[in-house]
Amino acid sequence: MTASLSETLTLLLIEDDDGDAFLVEELLKQAAAPPRITWARSLAETRAKLTPHIQCVLVDLSLPDATGLEALEHVLAMAPHAAVLVLTGLRDAHVGVAAVQAGAQDYLVKQDIDARLLARAVRYAMERKRADLAHIALTKAELTAEENARLENGLLPTPLLRTHDLEHVTRYLPGSQGQRLAGDFLDTVQTPDGAVHVVIGDVCGHGPDEAALGVSLRIAWRTLVLAGMDGDPLLRTMDTLLRAERKAPEIFTTLCTARISPDLSHAAMRVAGHPPPVLLRDGVVEIVEGTPSGPPLGIFPDREWAVIDVPLGERWSMMLYTDGLIEAAAGQGGELGVDGLVSLVKQHGVIDLDRLIRHVGTLSDDLAAVLVRRSAS
Repeated sequence: MTASLSETLTLLLIEDDDGDAFLVEELLKQAAAPPRITWARSLAETRAKLTPHIQCVLVDLSLPDATGLEALEHVLAMAPHAAVLVLTGLRDAHVGVAAVQAGAQDYLVKQDIDARLLARAVRYAMERKRADLAHIALTKAELTAEENARLENGLLPTPLLRTHDLEHVTRYLPGSQGQRLAGDFLDTVQTPDGAVHVVIGDVCGHGPDEAALGVSLRIAWRTLVLAGMDGDPLLRTMDTLLRAERKAPEIFTTLCTARISPDLSHAAMRVAGHPPPVLLRDGVVEIVEGTPSGPPLGIFPDREWAVIDVPLGERWSMMLYTDGLIEAAAGQGGELGVDGLVSLVKQHGVIDLDRLIRHVGTLSDDLAAVLVRRSAS
């Protein structure tokens, strides 16, 4: 019966015996779609001939420069994405079983090989390898999702608010880069004197290191605020922490902090290289003037950040956000920008985070936003 392979393969045969190699090649030629075969007589030749195009490897475990499972370990390390099929002699059948346990997809006893058996073994080895790679990818995705969930919980905590006079809304959305979590973070804390402290920040870059750094900075900010620290001393302490924890000297962080007075009528803000907050006061939409009030953290040591005093009044809304919102695609493919954001708020008449997010469409970067609103008593 003619052997049948489901696809044309690129196959590497590692065999030092000319007769055995010739037999394998002749048997494979009987397949309906014969594979392209490259022959190597040793591991040294294998290193030179093993390319990314090789989909399956047939390897004899008695080679001039390696034998047994040692030879298999070298092949598996050199060809992590290829199916590996081990060839053994009658007396070494037990080695074939051990080879499968060590990572090979299957084994064949040379004396039992015929064209149909060989074609089927190659096909099944390919399918097992695909299943193994799919399982590895799924496991990796699940671990990444779990890690992202833990980091996101750290980036987006439960606010510590006692007052019922403020509405507090937060949103976080990943950008189009998918599972690569960024370092956007936010927090809100009310201190015993009644003041409400808000922070939003953005660690440059994407990935678990940046997200973990964002978590560290967020926790540091909450701890310092609860300990009674505020203003430049707080930002300089966070700058010191950033420099100690970052993986590379070019990593910096932009952030915006606001201390809302106990009577909720004023805000003292510091904007460290961050996009300007948007205010809605008595029906008037505007951005906070005087921003930024200083550079991002991690750029210049021992810097000061000017205090921006913002009268709020009795009825107001204030939105702090990361640049993922204003860098989102809008209209003809351009970025929304700060002016576009203000225009949208004016059109809506209110600051509605969900409505804004629906309007901007595709996010090129992660988006974090916090809305604090006070309605007239």
